[in-house]
Amino acid sequence: MFALGFKQHGDASVMEVFETEIPTPKPHEVLIEVKASALNRLDLWVRSGWPGLKLALPHISGSDAAGIVKECGAEVMHLAIGDRVALNPGINLYDDEFTASGDNSVSPGFKIIGEQLPGTHTQYIAVPAKNCLKIPESISFASAAACGLVGVTTWRMLVRQADMQCGQKVFVVGAGGGVNSFAIQLAKLAGCEVFTITSSAEKMQMAKNLGADHVLNYRENNDWARELMALSDSAGFDIVVDNVGQATLKKSMRLVKRGGKIVIVGNTTGPMAEIDIRYIFGKQISLIGSTMGNHDDYCKAMGLLFQNKIDPVIHEHYALKDGIAAMNALEKGTHFGKIILEA
Repeated sequence: MFALGFKQHGDASVMEVFETEIPTPKPHEVLIEVKASALNRLDLWVRSGWPGLKLALPHISGSDAAGIVKECGAEVMHLAIGDRVALNPGINLYDDEFTASGDNSVSPGFKIIGEQLPGTHTQYIAVPAKNCLKIPESISFASAAACGLVGVTTWRMLVRQADMQCGQKVFVVGAGGGVNSFAIQLAKLAGCEVFTITSSAEKMQMAKNLGADHVLNYRENNDWARELMALSDSAGFDIVVDNVGQATLKKSMRLVKRGGKIVIVGNTTGPMAEIDIRYIFGKQISLIGSTMGNHDDYCKAMGLLFQNKIDPVIHEHYALKDGIAAMNALEKGTHFGKIILEA
């Protein structure tokens, strides 16, 4: 079979489509013929590597996929050959106090497909059957793949961690990424007033189409934070979703209201940010970290897709054999929504 990945860490030049063996499923696993997989910025970070990340090389990239069950392990009872399924990217290697309380992604045994484990940008993948969710015939493989990692991440971040409530003001820092585009839709679905910023008139309209009530172009407005504060009636925001990190966290801490919450699941501009701690105790705000979620979070997020309450934003489709070009497009960062690889 063919797969997209790398044989050593580095820049975009290390990515390649290579041939490897079809995996054999273990008794608790199923073999999936991948019909669609979705790219995430995580693919770029894993490719670059970081201290402490130890991978078996070559490494197959990708965390999201949907496809057809081709083989079932001896212990698998709830799935059958031919089932259409999507994959929850989070896998717990063992149970502990965190899995017992539903905080699966807090456990040190929590791993992510495509990060610590072989990924989904491939023709076939073997995964635990319990990580698979049957998808309706009405849902395309591409749509199911597009909602996986971003859906489970956003559900945990906003519903479980930030306790989002109807009527709140939610500011999403950036609109084009997968998590942010899902967050805009989920916040609007929950009855919140949604604010966001993006980089062009075209993306502004796309954000409005997703349900954003107020959208600013940060490239044309250097003082966007002041304008947002005015739009919030100078009270600030109940919840700020900041996955940008270094470039925006200072402004996010000014914009969040007294007693409000900033939720963080990423750092696209860098992990090292300077914090004025006076905002934390003076305004009594909460900085909340969140990563992925449990299988119930995944199922709830995917349920919104199945009920046509969430529309996954897909920017472009590529064939698996053209995966290097897809990765280059992801790295440029000009897309709005997800980039999909298809068999």
